[in-house]
Amino acid sequence: MTESTTPSSESNLSSELEIQSDVKTEVAVADNRSAKTRQMLGMKGAQSGETNIWKIRLQLMKPITWIPLIWGVVCGAASGGGYRWSLEHVLIAAACMLMSGPLLAGYTQTINDFYDREIDAINEPYRPIPSGAISIPQVVTQILVLLLAGIAVAYGLDRWAGHEFPTLTVLAIGGSFLSYIYSAPPLKLKKNGWLGNYALGASYIALPWWAGHALFGDLNATIVLLTLFYSLSGLGIAIVNDFKSVEGDRQLGLNSLPVMFGVTTAAWICVLMIDVFQAGVAAYLMGIHQNLYAIILILLIIPQITFQDMYFLRDPLKNDVKYQASAQPFLVLGMLVTALALGHAGV
Repeated sequence: MTESTTPSSESNLSSELEIQSDVKTEVAVADNRSAKTRQMLGMKGAQSGETNIWKIRLQLMKPITWIPLIWGVVCGAASGGGYRWSLEHVLIAAACMLMSGPLLAGYTQTINDFYDREIDAINEPYRPIPSGAISIPQVVTQILVLLLAGIAVAYGLDRWAGHEFPTLTVLAIGGSFLSYIYSAPPLKLKKNGWLGNYALGASYIALPWWAGHALFGDLNATIVLLTLFYSLSGLGIAIVNDFKSVEGDRQLGLNSLPVMFGVTTAAWICVLMIDVFQAGVAAYLMGIHQNLYAIILILLIIPQITFQDMYFLRDPLKNDVKYQASAQPFLVLGMLVTALALGHAGV
């Protein structure tokens, strides 16, 4: 005998199908929202199709990349020793963050996308330029506006600080030139995995640190050299970004470290650079008798190593974003610990 389908079982089946449909719809909406967020922040895994020109301009500026530069200014203010919790100092620090993050980092990212439009067409075709969402003249205008605005803010900060030598203006111009030769031919530093990534690491750690320190203290050789040393950890962080574009880099002859050494070896170089040079900074802090800060810095390195083993070393191509989200907060906290130690020591 064959079982007959009762009205009740048909109703149950229909309800289950409706639930499954609702779940799929919710997942699709969540995925779409996530893709739009990634698009706005300038992260991997975005989607094309945006038509609002201001959102497209913001995507070009990659807001996700502003965070370490803004944090670098905080570290510089802490090491400078002259920052006070007053409305005036808060506003001045915010202006310095505006210069370092949205303006000059925005300039850097926009000019990088301009010169990388061919490689982005392979690796990230949803980016604004290869997708045709924004025209080349519009991109050039954005580059110039961001550059001039950043230099203007730097000049205003020099005037506020009473600098006889325009330290912040020179830093803004020098950093902008470094950004240009990083992305633009004939030098195009990013073609070399070592030079390009160190330039990127120094831009994200040393330059904003110098700006914050010069604004609220006296920039000196010790701070310059120590932050350049710290930037070697930033080189390791910069290498992480190369894993998302291995295929395009290989096709266009860019010698990123994953292309030069292979994915596995490059992953080990990356994590060792991050850990070893932070440990070196901790040793320096011990050398100037800032032992408590040195111990805190070492304790912050330990979870980084854990996440490196859990995510990055096992599959750097798949877990690069997850690794950065989990491990980098400990790196940036370590930067602040170092800055506070330097400010306390009066370096």
